[in-house]
Amino acid sequence: MTKPNKLKQGDKIAIISLSLGLLGEPSMAFQKELIKKRLNDFGLEVVYTPNALKGIGFLKDNPQKRAEDLKWAFEDDTIKGIICAIGGDDTYKTIPYLLSDKTFISNVQKHPKIFIGYSDSTINHLMFQKIGLCTYYGHSAIVDFGELNKEMLPYSKMWFKKLFKEEASIEITPSPIWYYERSSFDESEFGKERISKTEEKGYEVLQGTGTVKGELFGGCVESLSELISGGRYGDEADVNNKFDLFPSLPELEGKILFLETSEEKPIPEKLNELLLVLEQYGVFEVIAGILVGKPMDEAYYDEYKEIYTNITGRYNKPILYNVNFGHAHPKCILPYGAEATVDFDKRTVKINEPMVLR
Repeated sequence: MTKPNKLKQGDKIAIISLSLGLLGEPSMAFQKELIKKRLNDFGLEVVYTPNALKGIGFLKDNPQKRAEDLKWAFEDDTIKGIICAIGGDDTYKTIPYLLSDKTFISNVQKHPKIFIGYSDSTINHLMFQKIGLCTYYGHSAIVDFGELNKEMLPYSKMWFKKLFKEEASIEITPSPIWYYERSSFDESEFGKERISKTEEKGYEVLQGTGTVKGELFGGCVESLSELISGGRYGDEADVNNKFDLFPSLPELEGKILFLETSEEKPIPEKLNELLLVLEQYGVFEVIAGILVGKPMDEAYYDEYKEIYTNITGRYNKPILYNVNFGHAHPKCILPYGAEATVDFDKRTVKINEPMVLR
């Protein structure tokens, strides 16, 4: 797996809309400027891909234009990083335009760049895994850099800074505070603190003991499951089958699987259904262990614990629960393909290699 170079001041960062075109809507004007300011504060120059700001309707109807934006970003050697604007539900529609393009694949392999996002961006990460690029399950432009607090959430800010330095290893420690989702994202909310709570639980071991070491792989449960089952549009499995996006069982052997639920806060029965798809595929037979992200707003917190334990229990796979990644606030960054060690006795998670180079 090829890693990109670390970010440095003066680097150009592209904001891209590979799924929902929300950033181009008039209601996003304030957050668009906030995103630019926050990234400028890191010393980064912000550009928008050619179609990133064309709005929800245009991008919904033109997945090829979304794909062209990603090709554009990898063709431009001055761009050092790419940040997804937000998730959505149909980024898989860009895959045929990308994985059928040998020039794009060659550009990714010859000119690795930082690519970061979460939620529906899970599908993009799987594509880059197939091509051989290490990407990052983490921040999105609207949610994290467009945060309406006076400052970015401190834990999320700390983790983004890690993309600016080559650290031999990194421990993922629990955030001391977690935050509820906002009920309004209007400009008038700027400067209003999120409702927050002190983290009282920390990491929880649902099952298992000892230490597990393996490469990180995973994403949003809904995105992973629907890629196999067909999804809400019905044809997602066809794309998966044609381009082999979801790794084979031999490719998943020994991985540490990270899973988290979306802002839709699926009811427990829905989560059970989604995990059954992964079980039937054979995922839980071959992985080494599981990291589960904190549910947004701690919705169904205890019910989810029971479901994960029930479905994976027969495979005797250790599970560490309530880790700060994905849709809950704040979030860390998980590098795909990087080796990590999870100590279930000490309840610690450590990335054993640099996330970025140089």
